[in-house]
Amino acid sequence: MFILTPDTIWNPGALEMRQVPRRVFGRVMVFPRRGAGLGLWLRLIFEVEVLRYLVALLPFLLGAILFPRYALAISQAPLPMLIVVYLFEAKVLRLSKVKARALASEAEVERGLDLLRVRAVAVLSKIAAGRGLAEGRLHLVVEQSEIWRMPPLTLVSVQSEAGPKSGPEVMRLSAEETVLLTGLFDADFGERDLLRVNLAAGECLRDVAFDVRGVSAHARLAALIG
Repeated sequence: MFILTPDTIWNPGALEMRQVPRRVFGRVMVFPRRGAGLGLWLRLIFEVEVLRYLVALLPFLLGAILFPRYALAISQAPLPMLIVVYLFEAKVLRLSKVKARALASEAEVERGLDLLRVRAVAVLSKIAAGRGLAEGRLHLVVEQSEIWRMPPLTLVSVQSEAGPKSGPEVMRLSAEETVLLTGLFDADFGERDLLRVNLAAGECLRDVAFDVRGVSAHARLAALIG
């Protein structure tokens, strides 16, 4: 899981938005700041379609190098290349719609999304209480890559419908708020479990909205004491 905020990436301009939720995959490339592990960098790079196509076409490149006399013929065979790219994307990395739906039953999908919603509301309630927010709506947005046969890549952000500039924004988070977000997943319901639910449901972007007027007096008092 990568917590997405203007402070955790080198190109915060990529998070500019006109409406909530802000999608990332397939629209912009984000570059994590220092502290991001090599695994996260490689996984983000692998989301770039052009680079994945190069991986799929690597056998053609090797063939041209190992057998120079056939290099021209190999370079002039676009149809086989297109077929290889399609098979790599659709059959190797992803699941068909039928196989994706079979990952989880409707009941499992509902339970998984309900659990995510409960945890997200709890996190947003604590963030709103800690900041003393009295009005507005916060969104906890969880976006996952659709690629199944790779380690899950999950982007989590807190987005506000009305930021300081009177527009939607991806919020900056304190260290304490970041810790709260790490509680979204655990051994009982992890990123792979959510991906299974998302693929079965055919939607990998989850947006949990929370009206900050719903923060209880007890939660606000606890935030002040804490």
